[in-house]
Amino acid sequence: MPQEQVRWNDPKTSRYLNKRIPRVDGPDKVTGAAKYTYDIALPGMLYGKILRCPHANARVESIDVSAAKAMPGVRAIIDDISKTARFAGQEIAAVAADTEEIARDAIHAIRVTYDVQPHVVNTRAGRNDPDRVGDPAELSEGADPSTLWSQAAAVIEAEYYVPVREHLSLETHGIVFRWDGDDKATAWVSTQAVHGVAGGLANALRIQRQDLTVICNHMGGGFGSKFSAGTEGSVCGRLARLAGKPVKLMLDRYEEQVATGNGPDALMQCKAAMTADGKLLAIEADLWGTNGPGKRWGVAFPYRTVYNLPNIRTRSHGVSTNTGGARALRAPGHPQGNFLTETVLDELAAKVGLDPLEVRKKNVLRAVWREQLDAGAKGIGWERRNKTPGAVSGRYLRGMGCACNTWGGGGRGGSRCDVRIGSDGSVWVGIGTQDLGTGTRTYVAAIVAEDLGLPIERVHAEIGSSKLGQSGGSGGSVTTASVAPAVKMAALAARARLFEVAAPMLGVSAGDLECADGRVQARRNPSNSLSFEQVCAKLPPGGIEERGEWNRSLQQSGVAGAQFVEVEVDTWTGNVRPIKVVAVQDCGYALNRLAVESQIIGGVIQGLSMALFEDRKMDDPTGRMLNPDMENYKVLGALEVPEIVPIVFETHDKVTGLGEPPVIPTAAATGNAVFNATGIRIRTLPITPRRWFDALEEQS
Repeated sequence: MPQEQVRWNDPKTSRYLNKRIPRVDGPDKVTGAAKYTYDIALPGMLYGKILRCPHANARVESIDVSAAKAMPGVRAIIDDISKTARFAGQEIAAVAADTEEIARDAIHAIRVTYDVQPHVVNTRAGRNDPDRVGDPAELSEGADPSTLWSQAAAVIEAEYYVPVREHLSLETHGIVFRWDGDDKATAWVSTQAVHGVAGGLANALRIQRQDLTVICNHMGGGFGSKFSAGTEGSVCGRLARLAGKPVKLMLDRYEEQVATGNGPDALMQCKAAMTADGKLLAIEADLWGTNGPGKRWGVAFPYRTVYNLPNIRTRSHGVSTNTGGARALRAPGHPQGNFLTETVLDELAAKVGLDPLEVRKKNVLRAVWREQLDAGAKGIGWERRNKTPGAVSGRYLRGMGCACNTWGGGGRGGSRCDVRIGSDGSVWVGIGTQDLGTGTRTYVAAIVAEDLGLPIERVHAEIGSSKLGQSGGSGGSVTTASVAPAVKMAALAARARLFEVAAPMLGVSAGDLECADGRVQARRNPSNSLSFEQVCAKLPPGGIEERGEWNRSLQQSGVAGAQFVEVEVDTWTGNVRPIKVVAVQDCGYALNRLAVESQIIGGVIQGLSMALFEDRKMDDPTGRMLNPDMENYKVLGALEVPEIVPIVFETHDKVTGLGEPPVIPTAAATGNAVFNATGIRIRTLPITPRRWFDALEEQS
């Protein structure tokens, strides 16, 4: 079938697609039958632990592993992971032992002499050192803003800051590695790139990719931090080779938060202007941020992708610090840039005395945002907001704010899926993608069930293995738009083969057949039918198997969204309580509306955490992270989650990724809501009681 003729199933007649589908692996997860990497236990398995440098900047002068090597139960030691540490927590050595306790004791027995060097662990300090600041990335469009300030009705000049954030996946990074021979191996990895890890890990261990099987049946979150096996992966493989036994190496919470990546910070000093009728006029800004030891850094400005800003000058500077390196974190660079610039837009609207909703509608680049803003305003009850921010007095004050977002989310070529129909009527579908917890396994089964007219329970979906069909990493919200078209094409190919067998049995052409309710029937005469099993019984003994590949016509890139947040501020304590969030999000064709709504809600929860709690604290004198745990690194808890109303805003009939865009505008909308409630503008995240009182003092 030509690609351009393939379309997704009509939502009006479909049984599963575009409906609310419970997850097929839900029972396994709630009963504990689902096996995560942490759950893997192999016969004779050892436990690995990594020795990490306590200094933010140091060179290893000597390392003595003799005491550790002499300990009973220690089976393997690696002492050459790194001779230089660029941050506190960098890997230096590793051991494998009979138990976790012995491995931990052995790590403590290793003696390392360090040559400790000066360090810098925060962006503000680092930006003052020319040797730590990279060449600026400059953006220049339109007229020089310095020539336009006099034409503006409102000009603001201020500093804004978003701190470094952690991924905080509930399942930490980790791997179980087993050598199956001299050059063959199996690895169970918590990863969002099964095939990518297979290639990277095989290369690191110098074996052929096809000789390494990577398995990830279930995983407990990645959010951008688990594209590679990391240092812990190659170390685990080396330990297993040295010991001649399988090794499990799972990171603890401290290791997870200091050494597996983070979302960069963003500091902006800017001057911006708006006309009297609410049109953005110009912005001039300097921005700084750190990716850790490197100097490359950047954020995404919605002024170029959501709003029309004719005149802009920005200079973005990467700052090298002695902290753990950055990795992609759900919508990399966008939540930071969104907070910086949506806050500025809100401030300008307030200064010219206009409704910030109407100002946004006036400046957006496309009509879709105006429609979404109207839908969100209706959902939140925008007419209830304070017409004059801070005009109401009292202890508990309520307010509303909004912000817009955009993202790509289209698919990529390369995914290959196989569908097998057995002569006994069994149906199997396999593709080597991973499920980050978003419901991939469910829609893989649902697509096949839909096209074969079977209950979803009849379709066995297998994913999460590098031995299955190729599929890319789950990043950039591309998974669904990359995987689903390949599954669809495989299902159609297998159905076509089935119809070739059924056609002579029913006395019609294959093109006149359809599958429905467990039967193969004539399209124009449904009573002329056979059960699915009757047709399958005529298949060859081994059944039939067909492969499908990515189909560009089934996916589309680019989504838009808008969010509205209502908060209550306790002006006596500075506590901010979110009351309600309305999230309007484009997603194209919703394969599973239940999962789509879940993704939106999850993004909002992370966005609220960014707005109100998340703040990595580094100790300047020692260079160490002060809150590498889940007690002092605060996130939104179950009792703090407000009412969240997801509005699925479908604009086309093709599949688009949705994982990242819902997290982008939440923090900005929350900050704008605090301003609407109190008239106090907080320009630094998170909006904690301390920041509230700092802002009060600054205003007074």
